[in-house]
Amino acid sequence: MAIASHNTALALNGEFSLSSPTREIATTITLPGDVHGALLAADLIPDPYYGENEKVVMWVNETAWSVERRFTASETDVDGYLTLTLAEVDCIATIFLNGEVVARTDNSFVRHDIDVTGKVHAGDNTMRIDFDIAPDVAKARADAHPFPIPFTKNYQTNGLAGIHMNFIRKAACHAGWDWGICTMPIGVYGTMSLRKARLARQESVQVDQTHGEKLVKLAVKTRLFAFAHGEVELEHRIDGQVVTNTVTVQKGENVFTHNITIQNPRIWWPAGQGEQPLYELTTNLEGEVTTRKIGLRKLEWVVEKDEIDHTFKCRINGRDITMMGANWIPADAIPSRVTPDVIRDLLDSAKAANMNMLRIWGGGQYEPDYFYDLCDELGILIWHDFMFACMSYPSDRPFLDSVRIEITQQVRRLSHHASIALWCGDNEVIGSLGWYPETKAAPERYVANYDRLNSMLGNIVEDEDPARRFWPSSPSMGYLDFSDGWHADTRGDTHYWDVWHSAKSFDAYRTVNPRFASEFGFQSFTSMNVIETFAEPKDRNPSSPVMENHQRNNGGNARILETMTRYFRFPRDFDQMVFLSQIQQGLAIKTAIEYWRSTKPRCMGTLYWQINDIWPVASWSSLDYGGQWKLMHYMARRFYNLVNVVAVPEITEVRTNSRGTPVENQLPDRIVLKAINDTGRPVSIKLEVQAVKVSGESRRLFGGNSAVGADAAIAVTEIPYGDLAADEFLFFVWTDAQGRVLGENDYFPQPYKAYELVPATVSSTWSDRDGLAVLTLEADKPAFFATATVDAPGYFSDNALTLLPGRLVELVFHPRHGRQVRSAELAGSLQVRHLAETF
Repeated sequence: MAIASHNTALALNGEFSLSSPTREIATTITLPGDVHGALLAADLIPDPYYGENEKVVMWVNETAWSVERRFTASETDVDGYLTLTLAEVDCIATIFLNGEVVARTDNSFVRHDIDVTGKVHAGDNTMRIDFDIAPDVAKARADAHPFPIPFTKNYQTNGLAGIHMNFIRKAACHAGWDWGICTMPIGVYGTMSLRKARLARQESVQVDQTHGEKLVKLAVKTRLFAFAHGEVELEHRIDGQVVTNTVTVQKGENVFTHNITIQNPRIWWPAGQGEQPLYELTTNLEGEVTTRKIGLRKLEWVVEKDEIDHTFKCRINGRDITMMGANWIPADAIPSRVTPDVIRDLLDSAKAANMNMLRIWGGGQYEPDYFYDLCDELGILIWHDFMFACMSYPSDRPFLDSVRIEITQQVRRLSHHASIALWCGDNEVIGSLGWYPETKAAPERYVANYDRLNSMLGNIVEDEDPARRFWPSSPSMGYLDFSDGWHADTRGDTHYWDVWHSAKSFDAYRTVNPRFASEFGFQSFTSMNVIETFAEPKDRNPSSPVMENHQRNNGGNARILETMTRYFRFPRDFDQMVFLSQIQQGLAIKTAIEYWRSTKPRCMGTLYWQINDIWPVASWSSLDYGGQWKLMHYMARRFYNLVNVVAVPEITEVRTNSRGTPVENQLPDRIVLKAINDTGRPVSIKLEVQAVKVSGESRRLFGGNSAVGADAAIAVTEIPYGDLAADEFLFFVWTDAQGRVLGENDYFPQPYKAYELVPATVSSTWSDRDGLAVLTLEADKPAFFATATVDAPGYFSDNALTLLPGRLVELVFHPRHGRQVRSAELAGSLQVRHLAETF
């Protein structure tokens, strides 16, 4: 029996007028969208990302704005109960319908369902949204609070005193961060519709899974809001099964659970571990139809006592799987520039680099539905922070009430996704209690203040999504543990920043042994072609005002250059400096991840900071703003290889001086080659190890077969450190039982500046194969970090390579954005560079 279509929706998105009560501006804005995007389209502001234009456009977020549009409703449209649904209103706003105030909003993370029955009439209607000045509201709230709550100022705001982002609910990084521009966008980014219901509307649909022998039982929990008592028709369809019910509703919220069993289920796995089959669940409430994709998998976070302290690992479908990935920030500081194509491009690049997890960072935002749909499709798990970061927050009743709605809605919206792996309370809020004079002076007050909010978050997760683990903070050592989790490495998750912020050597990564490294990073300059989009030739200098404006971490450019002098000879020009900065960024993170992966099963996760950028800037990202691959992303594709071999220098006995303190810069005694297998099946590899002189001569040090168990890491062989001559490095290749190359790697015992690199000529030829362009490279002498670039958007199958004489290397070019391109189109813009050319 078909369900009658009583419930309908009238879309209210589209073109609005945009004006300000304090400025003579009258233009249009397309919503969903933002004011900056509209002003840019009308040529009323310059691009904030160019030069130092951020300072020129700061007035936009210091201005009150109004948007207004007329819409026409038919008699049918208004014949029923009406709900005005507005999602992601950013952020302090008053909503008018036909001149009447129908709502006031102050949380951009909340979906507002406003009962407007009787307020819309057939014919022409007017909707207006007045936006207050968010920084002013935040300051007023902070001033009125009974005790001071400090806010993060680890960003440059070009003369602003800073914005109390902890008193308003919008993305904290909108006010700038140590990688972000201060735009403070204003607008509406989500659903805008007038929903008509005969009696009730959908609020949420959640799906709980119980896995059995060759079956999965689904409990489909549907929340309906009813305007009055009565009966409605509710239907669910999945896997060829249809469940239809006439249900009785009472006025207000109603919850109904329907049980469905999937026989012989197709199981969902994270990327690299299996397939990602998805079942479509369709819910129909009298014509209001919603669809969701359901991945069937069993996921647990295992936190249990072991011989070290406590484990911290993700178990999926019965297997403990190492999480490999990065941290995610909003894709653009101007929200209207973010589209499904932009997000897909970034997520495709994550999967292409062998990532299976991203951490959505707590200073950003909850992403749109399509983001999580794509993660389900691609097999990318999500560690999901709630949106609190790096500062304390109020715990008064109005603030907690608003956050309660926010968290409840977001958990209900997202919990059906196979990709959601963990709910985390915040980013570094516990750690921030030791950063500010106010919190350090009264730690008991601020810990109690923190616990009010954090406990509420945990209780909501327990009530709304009990199958998933709530983790109180990142980093954290566990429940109700308010101690410093930053440097503890025996349990919980770790943020290790000493290499960047304390300027320690890359080797320092091997002095810590985390159970799960959820944040660590090293900066580079953004790529040269990106720099050219915001800096004129005269500004392409690391100390120019423009380049310093595009560096938000205090001293960041100096740290990049100081590190460069430790490991490399100083580059000959700015272009080579940019290239070299990306080499050293990749080396830093390669050092960390290869070592931590080799300690498996102690360390079961590495998520580096960060995968993407919010604007063109010097940062810790492996993808440039716009999605272009930096060199670290190519290296990530290799150091996240599921079957990998890495070199780990070891000191068998720590030598001490006469005072009994360890000798600094002690050389290792041996280099241990470890094989890592992060697949669910045993593998057999053949490893060949050479000592290669930088001039090209080589000698064989080891060759042999090794069996590596499923989800294991083992030592294959060791090379005495003293066996390598001063001008030699290790180069090693591993193949499978059929002789197919699985990977190659190298290890340099000394900093690159210590080697007398010889000039190398790299020749290149192009061909086309299976619709893709193929570049073949060959070097006459060893060429290090050999990198091919072309003008077309896309990435090669590998890059930043070690080329040895006599070894041809084929690189397949993968176009981005769904384009097709042949080699003839690429050849003219090809550039190949390598380390010896930088000085």
